[in-house]
Amino acid sequence: MTRKLTASIAMLLIAGLIVTDYIVSPPNPYQTPSIVALGSGAASAGGFCGALPD
Repeated sequence: MTRKLTASIAMLLIAGLIVTDYIVSPPNPYQTPSIVALGSGAASAGGFCGALPD
């Protein structure tokens, strides 16, 4: 009984986080960056977290 209760609570919390995230900022496929943009001319955003500052 304890495992089922704990698993149910954990799944409800994860589902609640997903629903909350979706409500706060719904996905917009027109604003997402492309996964693979080889040769598209689009500059990469972000950086390598291990790079030294300039």
